[in-house]
Amino acid sequence: MSAHGVGIKEVAKEAGVSVGTVSNVINRPDSVSEATRTRVLSTIERLGYVRSESARQLRAGRSRIVGLLVLDMANPFFVDVAGGAERAAREAGLGVMVCNSAQSAQEEADYLGLFTEQRVRGVLVTPADTTGRNLESFRRHGIPFVYVDREVPSAEGCSVSVDDIEGGALAARHLLGQGHRTLAYVSGPMHLAQCRDRRAGALTALREEGVAEAALRHVEVERLDVAGGRDAGARLLGMSPCPTAVFCANDLLALGVLQALYGAGVSVPGEVALVGYDDIEFAAAAAVPLTSVRRPAFRMGRTAAELLIEETGEGADAHRHRRIVLRPELVVRGSSQARG
Repeated sequence: MSAHGVGIKEVAKEAGVSVGTVSNVINRPDSVSEATRTRVLSTIERLGYVRSESARQLRAGRSRIVGLLVLDMANPFFVDVAGGAERAAREAGLGVMVCNSAQSAQEEADYLGLFTEQRVRGVLVTPADTTGRNLESFRRHGIPFVYVDREVPSAEGCSVSVDDIEGGALAARHLLGQGHRTLAYVSGPMHLAQCRDRRAGALTALREEGVAEAALRHVEVERLDVAGGRDAGARLLGMSPCPTAVFCANDLLALGVLQALYGAGVSVPGEVALVGYDDIEFAAAAAVPLTSVRRPAFRMGRTAAELLIEETGEGADAHRHRRIVLRPELVVRGSSQARG
């Protein structure tokens, strides 16, 4: 018989004991005599029996797996978020199941369904469905969740986010401080709160400096990735006049814009200054090191996991939902240096 076909009943039969005795050897070895324990353990080893941890957890109603559902695992920002969540989970003796919604509400719904079927301990989620219907349905199952990179009313659950309005303002203030007065904002779909908030922050900075909001041209693309950035770069090159400074909603978009500008022979920052967002590892290693608004991705993931662990752990009765908002930081590099 293969190891995959060996169950606790087969072990009990082969060892000449009851199923309950085998269970005691596995879970409460001190309650079984040494001779019986030795015989059962020898049989387990010989047959290759492996206890089904998932089945045990389901019977106990307590999983050791946390679900993490992010918008785009191709974005290093979310890789860092996952790293922070995994670190906190491992310290608590838990594992993390990472899934990628690919910015799709339908894929998000499918993965939330999978988490429900697996009865995960809880879920960390960056929502893709802006209607809220997916999570509204998920809440009915009573599985705790924490929003990551998105605020949520504290009555509904915990959240860990970054002040993206302030982040957008940091980027625009920097460009205005370099003397730029014709700017462009490159974003993904504006139904994403992060894209809206970063634009709102940039507009706030313009108003503070007495610059008309019309000075900020907006280029919206379907995907928050390098290909979307290249498409945006081509559109920027077709503008007349072409903005002298570009702020992108993430670093992947900025790297795509940089490629498009370089391909057209446009000097960065000589002719066009460029600022990204997230400060992923590749930002500093770009052909022209990229100025970027840094968000503490690892800390965000770790903090979110810690909140979820608190809510689902021994002290759950004392848990209170909290909204934690982290502060962004501008990291200035060569892509936006002052014009001579």
